[in-house]
Amino acid sequence: MISGRRSLLTPCWPRLRSEKKIMVRTLYWEDGKLYLLDQTLLPWEEKYVACTDYRQAVAAIREMQVRGAPAIGVAAAYAVAMAGQQRLRGEDVSPDQVLADLTASRPTAVNLFWALERMQRCWEKAMGLGLAEQAHVLLAEAERIHREDLEANRAIGRYGAELVPPGASVLTICNAGSLATSGYGTALGVVRAAADRGLCVWACETRPRLQGARLTTWELQQDDIPVTLITDNMAGYLMQQGRVDLVITGADRIAANGDVANKIGTYSLAVLAAYHRLPFYVAAPLSTFDRTAASAEDIPIEERNPEEVRRVGREALVPATIPVYNPAFDPTPAALVTAFITERGVIYPPYPEKLAQVLS
Repeated sequence: MISGRRSLLTPCWPRLRSEKKIMVRTLYWEDGKLYLLDQTLLPWEEKYVACTDYRQAVAAIREMQVRGAPAIGVAAAYAVAMAGQQRLRGEDVSPDQVLADLTASRPTAVNLFWALERMQRCWEKAMGLGLAEQAHVLLAEAERIHREDLEANRAIGRYGAELVPPGASVLTICNAGSLATSGYGTALGVVRAAADRGLCVWACETRPRLQGARLTTWELQQDDIPVTLITDNMAGYLMQQGRVDLVITGADRIAANGDVANKIGTYSLAVLAAYHRLPFYVAAPLSTFDRTAASAEDIPIEERNPEEVRRVGREALVPATIPVYNPAFDPTPAALVTAFITERGVIYPPYPEKLAQVLS
């Protein structure tokens, strides 16, 4: 429900969008090349990286030029298709090495492994064909994964919009929009689908990579959706003031019991939302659910370069001798999740039973 305590001085107020704009094109395949919008350069520069070797795609995933669990999965699928093209050109590319390199690129986002499993099965079935036929089959499967992700995102938006009251103030963290997917988005897909009834977004800056500050604010402005940036540690105060109505995040992996691994800081928002009796929704396609992980204890949490914390851009914040702990994700217990918004509908507790039915 809409809180009656929102301050009249809030800089984040509902307004109707005057027009719908085209979604950001995160990645695409054209003339045998995979083009990735380099997200490390946003919002200052819009530049696409053209990959002609699957190893370039591996590096782009590792260095977060492409990021977000669904987008990583789609990029990995195209990388396998690219390896098929390289074999057709006579390059010495081993399928096992391709899959191993991509598997090692990011450990937490389960969409990566889901997409690679599909591509591996596809490649194994095509092994009896000529190289040209193999390349064609691999590319067709990658395009299918790309198309399915976009369709899933739009369905997530439709189902999630029903949970967003008119004039709502939505809080989110990181970037779960077009930039994190093949288009439209998961958490921001819900925002997009509900935007015509009037809403606004609070975007946490998302230290240390600042995906909320650099990407979410940029993306929402592109689509004329009101957004206000806050530092990560302001979220509790906003809730205390009654200026948040619901929290929506994406996810990088969801265990079979409903535990969620998402960008570091998500757990804090879930705890704060529970204390303030606010809905905490997780928007994600079914490919983000990992039925092999019983709980968050089975989800690997990626730890990244300490320099990401020691610096902002090229500016050093502390001496290089200062120890740094830099986990990229944190686990949120299922008990703190109000509901999951998926392409098949909204899933409420009890999660183990409900998820088992949906994923079977």
